[in-house]
Amino acid sequence: MTLLALAVSGRGLVDPNAPAVFADDEAFLRGRGAFETVRVYGGRPFRLEDHLRRLGESARRLGLPEPELPGLVDEALGAAAQADAVLRIYWTPGREGDGDPIAYVLVRDLPAELEDQRARGIELVSVRVGFDGPGLLGGVKSTSYALNMAAIDLAKSRGADDALLVGANDLILEGPTSNIWWRRGRTLFTPGVELGILAGVTRAVLIELAPAAGYEIEEGAFALADLLAGEEAFTTSSVREVMPVAALDGSRVALGPAARELQQALCRLAAAG
Repeated sequence: MTLLALAVSGRGLVDPNAPAVFADDEAFLRGRGAFETVRVYGGRPFRLEDHLRRLGESARRLGLPEPELPGLVDEALGAAAQADAVLRIYWTPGREGDGDPIAYVLVRDLPAELEDQRARGIELVSVRVGFDGPGLLGGVKSTSYALNMAAIDLAKSRGADDALLVGANDLILEGPTSNIWWRRGRTLFTPGVELGILAGVTRAVLIELAPAAGYEIEEGAFALADLLAGEEAFTTSSVREVMPVAALDGSRVALGPAARELQQALCRLAAAG
């Protein structure tokens, strides 16, 4: 992925290839920052208001003021001049002891491998995190992503594409950057947000779209065996959208119709603006 444009509060557009973050920014020093990743379709950020609402809630939980993004999103998107892209918004406390928060808005191109992955499905490895949920910061999208990245690295070291975070007693939680789903018959299952997982924006969109596609939704607490008993599985996220799962812990998972149908419905909704 290539960084196409960068806008910073108080500075406007800056050279995306020049340093922009202070070394004593608390988001770098302690991981105390909030962020959102938004898919851009035809130059329009999809469900931007939902993402900004979640950014504000993450900021509140981290003790940060309400995010301020004066024109930065439009500036960055205009400079990038890319119809389909990835928009990332960061809100940090700023420099240690300074007290002035900083917003960073980045625009990147889409990962080149997305459609190849969608055609074949991704392979997951379960990674046990040793607890039932993310605890105090459950549901907060913060820059403290070390656990998530370590899980992805572990999965890749085992020959998989991504990880599935699993809690105590094999409780399914989420992916490091996605929500997990599986299907039995016409019912789609996904862990409930009461477990402390991230309330994904794309997850919420699928909950809206599924009934019209003929699927029921069941949210709750499920064990790894429940997923393995499913007829198909997929993940959802802003960048990957609806991504079929082809294997879990070396066991093959059949590709099925729900992922394909819901991906098509998501794309139609995004195209309609």
